[in-house]
Amino acid sequence: MPRRLTKAPELYTLASHTSFVDGLVRGIRERFGDDPLTLSDVLILLPNRRAVRSLRDAFLRASGGKSLILPRIEPIGDVDEDDLFLSGNLMQTTWETELAPPIPPFMRQMLLMDIINRWSHKSEGSVPEIAQCTILARALGQFLDHVQTERLTFKDLGNLVPSEYANHWQKTLDFLRILTEHWPDILAPTGFSDAAIRRNILLDGLRDQWMENPQDHPIIAAGSTGSIPATADLLEVISRLPQGMVVLPGLDLAMDEVSWSAIDDTHPQATMKHLLSVIGAGRDVVKSWIDEDVPEHRRARNYLLREVMRPAQTTDQWRFLDLDLTAATKGFSRIEAPGPREEAGIIALMLREALETDGKTAALVTPDRQLARRVAGEMKRWDILIDDSAGTPLFNTSAGIFLRLTAQMIGEGTAPVPLLSVLKHPLCTGGQEVGHFRKMTRLLEEYILRGPRPGAGCTGISTAIEMALTKRKSSKNSLKNPASNISAITDLQNLKDWWQTTSALIIPFEQIMAQKDTSFEALLIGHIDMAERLCASHDKSGAERLWQGDAGEEAAKFIEDLHQAALYLPRLKSENYPALLDVFMGGITVRPKYGQHPRLNIWGPLEARLQHADMVILAGLNEGAWPPEPAADPWMSRPMRKDFGLPSLEQKIGLSAHDFLQAASAPQVVLTRSEKMDGTPTVKSRWLSRLDAVAPDISLQDPPSWLAWYRMLDLPLEKKDILPPRPTPPVTSRPRKLSVTGIQKWMQDPYSIYARYILKFTVLDPLDADPGAADKGTIIHDVLDDFMGKYSDQLPGDPAAELIGIGRKKFENYMDRPTVWAFWWPRFVHVAEWFVEQEKTRRPYSKTAATEIEGRMAFDLPGGEFILTAKADRIDLLENGGYSIIDYKTGQSPTVRKIYAGYAPQLPLEGLMAEAGNFAGLKAGTVSDLSYWQLKGGEDVAKITAFNLAARNKMDVAEVIKASFDGLIRLVTKFDLEQTPYLNNPRPDNLGYGEYDHLARTREWQGNDLSRVKTEDANDDKGGKRS
Repeated sequence: MPRRLTKAPELYTLASHTSFVDGLVRGIRERFGDDPLTLSDVLILLPNRRAVRSLRDAFLRASGGKSLILPRIEPIGDVDEDDLFLSGNLMQTTWETELAPPIPPFMRQMLLMDIINRWSHKSEGSVPEIAQCTILARALGQFLDHVQTERLTFKDLGNLVPSEYANHWQKTLDFLRILTEHWPDILAPTGFSDAAIRRNILLDGLRDQWMENPQDHPIIAAGSTGSIPATADLLEVISRLPQGMVVLPGLDLAMDEVSWSAIDDTHPQATMKHLLSVIGAGRDVVKSWIDEDVPEHRRARNYLLREVMRPAQTTDQWRFLDLDLTAATKGFSRIEAPGPREEAGIIALMLREALETDGKTAALVTPDRQLARRVAGEMKRWDILIDDSAGTPLFNTSAGIFLRLTAQMIGEGTAPVPLLSVLKHPLCTGGQEVGHFRKMTRLLEEYILRGPRPGAGCTGISTAIEMALTKRKSSKNSLKNPASNISAITDLQNLKDWWQTTSALIIPFEQIMAQKDTSFEALLIGHIDMAERLCASHDKSGAERLWQGDAGEEAAKFIEDLHQAALYLPRLKSENYPALLDVFMGGITVRPKYGQHPRLNIWGPLEARLQHADMVILAGLNEGAWPPEPAADPWMSRPMRKDFGLPSLEQKIGLSAHDFLQAASAPQVVLTRSEKMDGTPTVKSRWLSRLDAVAPDISLQDPPSWLAWYRMLDLPLEKKDILPPRPTPPVTSRPRKLSVTGIQKWMQDPYSIYARYILKFTVLDPLDADPGAADKGTIIHDVLDDFMGKYSDQLPGDPAAELIGIGRKKFENYMDRPTVWAFWWPRFVHVAEWFVEQEKTRRPYSKTAATEIEGRMAFDLPGGEFILTAKADRIDLLENGGYSIIDYKTGQSPTVRKIYAGYAPQLPLEGLMAEAGNFAGLKAGTVSDLSYWQLKGGEDVAKITAFNLAARNKMDVAEVIKASFDGLIRLVTKFDLEQTPYLNNPRPDNLGYGEYDHLARTREWQGNDLSRVKTEDANDDKGGKRS
């Protein structure tokens, strides 16, 4: 056994208000001078690689930029590092190389997943999904790390008495016993070792080596708090080496002994207190690393922060504070913003302002990565790029998003939204020229993906394209608008050829995913092959484009690591692959290799350790964010952890408090938080609450200038009311042909006619649209048309059953939608039964003359010929020789008042055409009845609104038709004047929301004084309305 060193420990500290790395360099130069040979003999051990880089930069600053030989600087690892490591350069024996390498994280996670999955199938209760197993496996891996880091043995699980815990914790204990008994046997064949155990062995080996053969050159361990037991033991040995020194970060030497004794795990000094107990030393032997004259306001700040962190048991001492608050708060301010957007904007403004002082450095420190991204985005308004050194989650990078979207696309059967998300991604070009690929993607969206969802998979889209092409070729529209139809046919033919080429890149992986279960390796290989093919351009391979840049390199490493571990995952349901990929990717972070700005930084609390900046902004100071809420341990309850010997979950709060305290001691500090998050009030961080309690009579709140300044950035220099749009296109460009429904729209919202027929803007259907009201109306119209066409002369024996049967065939393509079978279909059945009863009543005195009949009527007007078109749902011939025109409405039908006022001229204009004999195949005749049949299918199954009640309305049908004709002529004549504008929704009470309101930018002018011009014009124009 190595001999114990007897030298008294050499312990130092650097005060929180001192830049740690700069102070460390100053102390080293004071002790060893600038002699290169002397410095090269010094070994400095730091917690992590970031600290190593910071110390090298500090040496460079201290030398004034001159070249120099640095000491040896090595990282030894810290508790919160993702990569636990110890440089093999420190080992002077060969046994380190004989240790089995650490098991790759994904391999261990997959082995643990398999164990969890098999155990859950054997145990009672529900079996978790594979993605849940993955999350549990990650938590189980972390639990194993904690146990092994704390040098606990799983044999101690036997000391936990199951009966003392709830039933589900007893089952968890049973599982942990099984796991720990078999884990070594599972791990052995892989040739790997547990990373935490391996690190402990390396640290213990180095400790024993230095105890047996004390080094005769200076060794300085700096910045570590000894939160890892093996590290604490190594620091104890270093402190006793002949030239060994340990420099602690921010040990509080001024705290009173009563408070020191009362420290708990949430206190910032807790880990260093434990380290001193391991070393066997008290605070009285700890010396300051450097002598410095501390300004009075910095001493006062330290005093204030010490009191803020005072243990709860001694907070009664706050009554006796002797604190110069003016001095303590010099360079110390606090801002509470209304929300995260304002908080980010204020921070960005302060960072920008810092650049106005030559050489001044500033840093944002926050655990809230979303806030960090907001600030980075705000800085771009000044063309300032800042990297978040805490990194960006891989799944939020371009490469990560593309990999996730491609897996999701196949998992959802190439549904429109995920498919377009892939095809429109910047990386996706399908081996083609970018412009051509984007053009064909837009055509696919326009012709196929908008509206109801096509069939599943690439085959479903191919079928949809073929159906659209066939429909276009056989469409009646080919005669009405041949140029437009030929263009559409050409587009669809090109689209068909393009999709055949593009889908060939997707189908191989689609076929793999179609298998009920397969290996994760096959899924991963097929997925990456598809992703690379889709990423290829006309001049670059997919691999070149997908794996480029920091994010691409990290994504490639992630896929490689995942592939190496894939053999250890059992076969799985293919449908689980996208969720599984998301979970695996969730733990990967992309960190920039190099900072983008020399004077501004964004750090997480971990990255800020041992760093320095002239101004530090501590942001996101809300409870649950900073400090973070301790995550629940799914494997042990708090009492179980305590009984087993694991540190409490609150230990991380203490580490977080230490990070906060160190950063809050910078020369200039700003504390910020958001009062609301997503509209919900937040609770300020416990440290801010304590600050308020320590100094209730002082406000650290800055004047509201920062918030006001930020808001002023986007305020216009001058606010102007704008006029509503008043387009007056040339008469030659104005439409000379409209349907009766178009006339009604023209009267209600002229701007929509301008946008639709003059600008040629059509309203697009939603992507992957559920069948809407228009689809419902179309289906029911088709059903009634088929029924009336088949049984116009005589009803069948069971007309209701026949009508419902026709409806079933029409509805069958929509029955997979819950809205259709749960609501539409039952209502249609009620409508069918009501409709048949109406037919039985009407047949004795009427006969259906035509259904879905088209009409066309021309008018010679001063501005030229104007053509009116119509498509009547149904025209019946009554026994008196007159016509009855019926319009089916599955939505809201116009009121009697509106139709007699002239605001709903559809049916009267159809009556005008019928009387003139302008419906194909229907001779001229008198119109006796106009009626709307509102087919609801609810409690009020249907309602008929008829317009032959002359006594009530003082106008008979003929008068209504005549009045509508006169209104039409006035309307067309009015708009044949070039000065007549196409106003946007001039009578909102008649229309409400218009389809083109966004194009008219309605919200920008509606309600201002100038919008009254529109109302006045509308009142002056009685074109389609009868006074």
